[in-house]
Amino acid sequence: MSKRKKRDSAASPAIYLVAALVAAIAGFGTVYVSFAPSDNGWPGEPEASGAGGGGQGTATGPLAGLNKGPMAALLVRPKPLDLPGLAFDGKDGKPKSLADFSGKIVLLNIWATWCVPCREEMPALDRLETKLGGKDFEVVAINIDKGGPDKAASFLTETGATHLQLYTDPSGRLFSMLKAVGMPTTLIIDRNGKEIARLIGPADWASPEAVAVIEAAIAAPAP
Repeated sequence: MSKRKKRDSAASPAIYLVAALVAAIAGFGTVYVSFAPSDNGWPGEPEASGAGGGGQGTATGPLAGLNKGPMAALLVRPKPLDLPGLAFDGKDGKPKSLADFSGKIVLLNIWATWCVPCREEMPALDRLETKLGGKDFEVVAINIDKGGPDKAASFLTETGATHLQLYTDPSGRLFSMLKAVGMPTTLIIDRNGKEIARLIGPADWASPEAVAVIEAAIAAPAP
């Protein structure tokens, strides 16, 4: 075998490995899109605890110990966290803010039409809203596409999400304001507008474990 052939033979596995790695990264990018760094908290706040108490803080609130099964990735805050002022658009482009939901438990979900996992989890969010939505709870799924709400409205129709209101943030600012690192990102917000848990990535929000988390948040006495 010539020296050139030997070099080509030796290089081939490395080339294939690099190609596979690039493909894997590209595929991962369709699931989680990072726009800004995040520590999943706010400056000076203790870390959230994942399933099994993985964080530095220890959750003691109504959601403690419920991050298991399909909710294993849920980061439960050791204490409720203040959120920045969140403004977005409601039906017909009318301005909305988190303050409009005061007194409710809110499951705030940031999504986009180009996000494959968002499409996969949207029906589950709709089923959760169908089961528990009302005066005490609402799924507030906010689309961050640019170019108007029509595409987002069509997306909800295509995915069968007929019980979710159309909320949009064409500026895309909510993503960075919430220090999100992946798409979708979901926050559970208490009746006082404070974050009590966060989950990065898709989840089965219609599962018994997810329903138990929301029911515990609803049943918790107001601070």
